[in-house]
Amino acid sequence: MGSYIPNNPSERDRMLETLGLKTADELYAQIPDEIKVKKLHLPGGLSELEVSRQIRRMADRNIRFKTIFRGAGAYRHYIPAIVKSITAKEEFVTAYTPYQAEISQGILQAIFEFQTAICRLTALDVANASMYDGASAAAESVTMCLERRRTKMIISATVDPMTLRTVRTYCHGKGVSLAVAPARDGVTDLEALAPDDTTAGIYIQQPNYYGLIEDAAAIGKKAHAAGAKFVTGVNPLSLAILKTPAENGADIATGEAQPLGLPLSFGGPYLGFMACTEALMRRLPGRIAGETADVDGRRAFVLTLQAREQHIRREKAPSNICSNQALCALAATAYMAALGPAGMRRAATQCLSKAHYAAAAISEIPGFALRYPGAFFHEFMTGCPGDAAAVMAALEKEGILGGYPLEGGILWCVTEMNTKEEIDHLVKILRETA
Repeated sequence: MGSYIPNNPSERDRMLETLGLKTADELYAQIPDEIKVKKLHLPGGLSELEVSRQIRRMADRNIRFKTIFRGAGAYRHYIPAIVKSITAKEEFVTAYTPYQAEISQGILQAIFEFQTAICRLTALDVANASMYDGASAAAESVTMCLERRRTKMIISATVDPMTLRTVRTYCHGKGVSLAVAPARDGVTDLEALAPDDTTAGIYIQQPNYYGLIEDAAAIGKKAHAAGAKFVTGVNPLSLAILKTPAENGADIATGEAQPLGLPLSFGGPYLGFMACTEALMRRLPGRIAGETADVDGRRAFVLTLQAREQHIRREKAPSNICSNQALCALAATAYMAALGPAGMRRAATQCLSKAHYAAAAISEIPGFALRYPGAFFHEFMTGCPGDAAAVMAALEKEGILGGYPLEGGILWCVTEMNTKEEIDHLVKILRETA
């Protein structure tokens, strides 16, 4: 989604005044100055071809990593060619959202198939058309949990920091009390988790931000014993081999679907998903595509349960979500269909086995021992003997994007895209750097 700044000075001034800002630059205050481009410094009088060459030379200064060992919320996976072939069709690329649902049968079927695939992954009863991203899906789950006398949410300290910040923002706007459950040994501290009769829900991430597998079933039982809802934010690819949210007792499952056929793409656009039990179906934000039959008995698709949306219920709506990431959802659907259950299990198993091979090799290097003892999927955290930035710089010289530096160590990620030779080369450089 782009930002709109009026060209008309009076309109622009009124907009800025309404927002409590003095200049348009203040709209982008969150963007670090060092990455802002104020001027391209192109000489005058250049032709279009000459300008294009200049821009390409500038772009060539960007570092392109051939080998990646970083995740932390965005993951590189193999994307079958058929995924791009399908999503590049103009009837899908040009369709924004099915406002005239009855004549948008192709888009509606694509959404329906996406919902069906998400339900099969999570083993929950119903999924919505999609959310903007994983963080907003997590935040929307808060509203689904709230009840008249239950206005407190508990979220684990082991979730993605960006998810935590988004949930905190939503809670602030809704007047919801948010408590952060502490971590112990890299996972949620079960003993410190104390929901009461004011707790609406508990949210955890599985696997969590440090790559570790949480005891989700135990946390779910604790939530339900207190009468609260249980929400899990999940990596969808991991569900091919891990227990489903339903098996762990989750009432709601959310997550970022970027691992399902969406490239890294410099940070987006991405795709949030959300599924829940039938009991919570009418609290789902956004829209649901349903299957029916037309007057001739043929299979047909409709938009259903839109009464929750803000363009119908206005200020009484539980959510302001009235659109969806249809094209990204189509890519995820094509990816899941292309791989199938067996293919997704193979991809997830490769991630798991290669990550454990890498973790064993890296942790043998002095100073790079594993930080946490628990089971993990395809991410793990090690220590770092010295300056993590220096380690990353040494890897960059070899065309490798290393793990994500965190306080106390480095968070590594290994997927099916990483070969044994790449892992061995990474370990060799780390030994030389340590």
